[in-house]
Amino acid sequence: MTSHGTSPSATAEGTPRPGGTGVLAGRTVSRIGYGAMQLERLHADRGAAVALVRRAVELGVDHFDTAQFYGDGFVNEVLREALGTADDAVVVTKVGATPDPGGPLPLRLAQRPEELRTDVEDNLRSLGADRLAVVNLRRADTGPGLRAEGDQLVDIDDQLAVLTALRDEGKIGAIGLSAVTLDGLRRALPVGIACVQNSYSLVSRTDEDMLRLCVAEGIAWVPYFPLGGAFPGMPKVADESAVRSAAAALGATPAQVGLAWLLHHAANVLLIPGTADLGHLEANIAVGGLALDGAEAAALDAVPSRSADHVRLG
Repeated sequence: MTSHGTSPSATAEGTPRPGGTGVLAGRTVSRIGYGAMQLERLHADRGAAVALVRRAVELGVDHFDTAQFYGDGFVNEVLREALGTADDAVVVTKVGATPDPGGPLPLRLAQRPEELRTDVEDNLRSLGADRLAVVNLRRADTGPGLRAEGDQLVDIDDQLAVLTALRDEGKIGAIGLSAVTLDGLRRALPVGIACVQNSYSLVSRTDEDMLRLCVAEGIAWVPYFPLGGAFPGMPKVADESAVRSAAAALGATPAQVGLAWLLHHAANVLLIPGTADLGHLEANIAVGGLALDGAEAAALDAVPSRSADHVRLG
């Protein structure tokens, strides 16, 4: 949160905001944040994980994306240690899945209302918090990834009811949605939605109508898989000739160009690129200073979008 006397263009630490200023759940944040999932790769070196998060803060990051099911609580515990109890950073958590170490994937869906409540309590405990700033409901309406079946097919209204109750109890500050359809978002609007997290990138823009609705409603758009290619069959941003040409002209990497395009594409976009590597972290933050000229932007806008919705795991 911006401290009293600090310019909105700088973080509470006085660092210029990478990517400029955005809004998340009514809070002023840097447009480039950090997705913490990959911190799990540093499970054997907790000190390095904590140091990476603290370096992100030094570089101007003040919103973090996490979940209890990332490393079965490890990632939340790292954030708790690295960030302390100060309210300067917005920590966004996710519910709707739970760890499943023995399964085909390291997680399984947990969509029932009672599971969502348990997941909120688990996040509160591992983060050492009395209140979660933002909680994203991870639906299973759209891919790529897990799809709900059996008793995990739960109406979104039932899920929003329990999250709204938790918000009324003061355990949640704001509600977001993840892996949701346009119809699902429309049904959820009366509840008050702070952000939407869907798979979205330069090469996979099937949610353009949803993005426009988010712009109109003042909802932050927080794309995951922002460079595509996370699963077999998904197109990769770095494979596009227009991306490689722009990268060569700008002295940047294709990944940086792909992230810069997202910032350029819509003013409500907030990025949460994840990494367990310090060099990659610094390269991601540097995207905030990468400007696309009119010709470069037009060439990137002309890259065709290909749906990755057929990619299904689990």
